[in-house]
Formats: sequence, C-alpha cells, structure tokens
Amino acid sequence: MSGATTNTRDGGQAGPDKPSNFNLPNALTSLRILLIPVFAWLVIRGDNQHTTWMWWGFGVFAALMITDKLDGDIARARNLVTDFGKIADPIADKALMTTALVCLNIIGALPVWVTVVIVVRELGITVWRMVMLRRGRVVPASKGGKLKTALQTLAVGLYLFPLPAWMDTPTFIVMLAAVAVTVVTGLQYLWDSRRQQ
Repeated sequence: MSGATTNTRDGGQAGPDKPSNFNLPNALTSLRILLIPVFAWLVIRGDNQHTTWMWWGFGVFAALMITDKLDGDIARARNLVTDFGKIADPIADKALMTTALVCLNIIGALPVWVTVVIVVRELGITVWRMVMLRRGRVVPASKGGKLKTALQTLAVGLYLFPLPAWMDTPTFIVMLAAVAVTVVTGLQYLWDSRRQQ
C-alpha cells in the first residue's frame, strides 16, 4: 500500500513507498497526450464550416479537459502523485491548448496574434520557472492561474462550438479576456519574484 514503510536488511526502516508510475492518473494523462493529434485532425477537418466535425472536435476537447481535472483529483485523493505526473500533466495541458489555438489559426477562426501572445507567455513563464528551480527557488503557481485556465478553456470551447454568427463578437471578447488574464498573470509571476528578492 502506498505510504507504507519497508524494513531494510539491517533492521531499519526505509522511507515511504513511492507510488508506481503505472496508475490511473498517469494513464489518463498519457491518453490525453495521445488524443491531441486526433483532436487536431477533427478541428482541421471541420474547417469551421462542417458542423458535425466541429461538434466532434468540441466533444474531444471537452473530454480531454475533463480528464485533466480528473487525473489530478484522483492522484491527490489516492496519493498517486508521481514525478512522471508532475512533468507530463503540465506538458499535456500546454500541448492541448497550443494545439487548439494553432488549429483555430489554421481554419481562420482566430487571429494569429492571439496564439502568439498566449504561447509566448506560457512557454516563457514555464522556462523561467525551470531556470528558477535550477537555482534553488521554487516559484509557486500564480493566484490567477485557475482563472487564466478557465478563461482559455471557455474561449477555445466557444470557438469550437458551432455557434450562430451573432456569437462571433461575444466569443472574441471572451478570448480577449483570456489573453488579458494570461498576460497579467505572467507579469504577476515576474513581479512577485522580484519582490521576494
């Protein structure tokens, strides 16, 4: 059982057993990564014109985002947090969101600059946090991180969802809000780090 201690040959005790990488949360994370190309194909096949394919694209995106929350909840509830999960989960998140934005660019539904701003911020902060970690400084998640993720997910979902033309402006406004929060939380990381120096 996870968390149990084992006796060593000299009669002492080893530390708690680490959970195996072969568990349900990691399987869901891996499945999410494997299904990203399928999602991309559906969106490009839909081309923002074929309703059935766009519905499928939206459905797969929604399912993948649900598994994102599900795998984290299961890992924490069952004490199945692993090093693999810590690395693979954020990679899966960023890969899915980046793929979604690029696909929306390809089918002409979203301006390229939106994708550039979001991707540069996401990758930039990720690399910066890794550099800080190598220097022995752990940068905690931004306070607005959950809001950023929620807005990005909602905005992409609205673009994928086959909506009537009159929803184009409200959908774009939601995306602008997602971009604004993404940029602000990125700056917040840098500001908070500078204050702690």
